[in-house]
Amino acid sequence: MAKTNSGGPRWAEIPVRVFAMTFLLTLLSFAVALLLSILGTMVYSQVKHVAPNLTFAYRHIAFPCAIIVGVIVLVLSLAMEIRNYRQRKTLAGIERVS
Repeated sequence: MAKTNSGGPRWAEIPVRVFAMTFLLTLLSFAVALLLSILGTMVYSQVKHVAPNLTFAYRHIAFPCAIIVGVIVLVLSLAMEIRNYRQRKTLAGIERVS
């Protein structure tokens, strides 16, 4: 049976995947938090019979939620990518020996 050359893992791929996932999930969390905060602001304004303050939804709810989620995603995806890199490196070494 012919051996395949897998090339092995590369460090340069880790930051690209980490920042891409962080950006996408931060953007998604901002969109969801903004939707929920706008809906909550509208409900609050209807219950209290006041004008809705949508800038509050942007500045004080959606943006801080997105920043918090972004930091959490950055740390977790970095840890996951480093773990996967080390595992692939070990498996490539075992494959090379056998």
